Amino acid sequence: MKNVKKIAVALVLFVAATSFVNAQSKIAHINVQQLLSEMPEMIAAQSELKKLEETYSADLKGSMTEFQNKATQYQNESTSKSREENEKRAIELQEIQKNIQNAEQAAMQEMQKKQQALFAPISEKAKASIEKVAAAQGVDYVIDASPGLSLIVAKGQDLLPLVKQDLGF
Repeated sequence: MKNVKKIAVALVLFVAATSFVNAQSKIAHINVQQLLSEMPEMIAAQSELKKLEETYSADLKGSMTEFQNKATQYQNESTSKSREENEKRAIELQEIQKNIQNAEQAAMQEMQKKQQALFAPISEKAKASIEKVAAAQGVDYVIDASPGLSLIVAKGQDLLPLVKQDLGF
């Protein structure tokens, strides 16, 4: 009877120890921000966005210059014009200013849409590669080690070099 109890206790301890060992997960980390910033596709996308921003900026700057010139002209001519005409000009200037603000908001919205359209496939590609490398390395959890995301100790495996290799750069 004592031997059966000893064997049962030993068996329970063995199962518990085996479960504990199997329960430990392999964890790795990667600086996703760094990965994305170094991807050639991201560099090309950022360049495209910068060109688009410069185009919108030049258009808005031209509109602002035109507005300022008209405002200066109207101000200089205000003494020689009737009150009604000056009021019409003031309304016209307000409309121009409103149109410039609307154009600025539309440009910002277009920039955001373009950024999302360009960055989404790049992010998906990076995520797929991270998942692929993590599976190949037997990693259960991958923590983003980008600055400011609360990773305090990074003693686990860094997947960045392997993911960069998988992506071909």
